Amino acid sequence: MIKVIVAGAGGRMGGRLISLIGESKSLRLAGAIEKKGHPAVGRDAGEVAGGARLGIPIGDDLTTLAEKADVLIEFTSPEATLAHVEIMASRKKAMVIGTTGLSAEQVSELKTKAKAIPCVLAPNMSVGVNLMLKVIAEMARALGDDYDIEVTEAHHRLKKDAPSGTALKVAEVLAKATGKSLDQVAAYARKGMIGERKRGEIGMQVIRAGDIVGDHTVLFGGIGERLEVTHRASSRDTFAVGALRGAEWVVKQPPGLYDMQDVLDLK
Repeated sequence: MIKVIVAGAGGRMGGRLISLIGESKSLRLAGAIEKKGHPAVGRDAGEVAGGARLGIPIGDDLTTLAEKADVLIEFTSPEATLAHVEIMASRKKAMVIGTTGLSAEQVSELKTKAKAIPCVLAPNMSVGVNLMLKVIAEMARALGDDYDIEVTEAHHRLKKDAPSGTALKVAEVLAKATGKSLDQVAAYARKGMIGERKRGEIGMQVIRAGDIVGDHTVLFGGIGERLEVTHRASSRDTFAVGALRGAEWVVKQPPGLYDMQDVLDLK
């Protein structure tokens, strides 16, 4: 059995991870943590997840739990993730990181620290989204600059970062496929007399409303036609299942930084 610690155990994603680990034949929950002061700290992880009591209290200190696990699954904040990577790296333990909202500097720091351990880093663990990333890259290369590209994403009203980590990854893939840097071609907002659309521009539009789990659409607009590729998540389980698949895969890998494309053998 692969022993797993869930970071962010008091959140929506953490709860689904704990529940699904309980149903797994190959994974076992070894620990659960939350940030200091979180109301879930001290409570039973199973009960917080909405299930039966597991006898595993949610703690607030990874250092006391790290030795008990083979892998840490992380859906928390950028600051917490960086601290946890340092702890897990010092113990040569694997990680699966789905945290979003990291700055460019934080991503760089994370990648440096994570090289010492087997680590899957992906803004979206969904199998469907990762297949979408492969498909849209091929489409962008084939269509070229004759087709305008727009990326639209929608999430629930509580989401703090915008655009979503997945939308940024989508745009990065599209920019790379067309031989560009996203920093040079991204258009994050449009208002007023902005003039004609720039050739090669990648538009990024954000919607925040209600309890939308996550929608992502890529639109390729040409003269006389348009193509759209859309992924809609109806449950957080799609991300949790992908993260657990990543955990089972990464513990068998040598140290290095991987993504879900590696996990799914899409490269």
